[in-house]
Amino acid sequence: MNHRDAILAAAAGVFAQHGFRGSTTRRIADAAGVNEITIFRQFGSKEALIRAAMQHLTQSAGLATLPDIPSDPERELTVWSESFMQHLRLHSSIIRKTMGEIEERPEMGECATEVPRRASNDLCHYLVALKRQGRITEKFEAKTAAAMLLGAIFSDAMGREMMPENFPQPKEKAAHMYTRVLLRALGVENGSRKATNKQTKRSKQLSN
Repeated sequence: MNHRDAILAAAAGVFAQHGFRGSTTRRIADAAGVNEITIFRQFGSKEALIRAAMQHLTQSAGLATLPDIPSDPERELTVWSESFMQHLRLHSSIIRKTMGEIEERPEMGECATEVPRRASNDLCHYLVALKRQGRITEKFEAKTAAAMLLGAIFSDAMGREMMPENFPQPKEKAAHMYTRVLLRALGVENGSRKATNKQTKRSKQLSN
């Protein structure tokens, strides 16, 4: 890890623990193993450093990719949901600090919400692709459906430690459970299109 990455990682860690006011350049320098002059030379100010640290976390989010052409919705959405949940859990302290200081420093929210915004857009595109394939049989609005899944994932990632009894068990299968509920609500069953009553009746007639 080079000096810049070490400083960014240290800044993120200090911010997660102490918030913006408590994230002094001295603390960050000590955590990174550099002197304060190095920080000011590379970033100019504490504000610029914290913003760069948040952007660095965004760029290294490591979310799974949803395919343009869905093949196995339950598997694909589960893998994607697990990666998003893992990202939120890993950075839960930073997210909480940012939410707690959003009124005083609204500019920090722009960086903190970039990954959730990207996740919402990716999920909406995927759901629309499912609809085009004819796999979604229920009427739905993409952003509403996406918000339901993202909301469940966010709530789980941020609240399970405080209220474990409020969330499905075991923890490792939660993303899969949320995914299955969403797909069933949309009329997708086991990765395939759910047959309508008319289709079922037609199949019975052909088999007789």
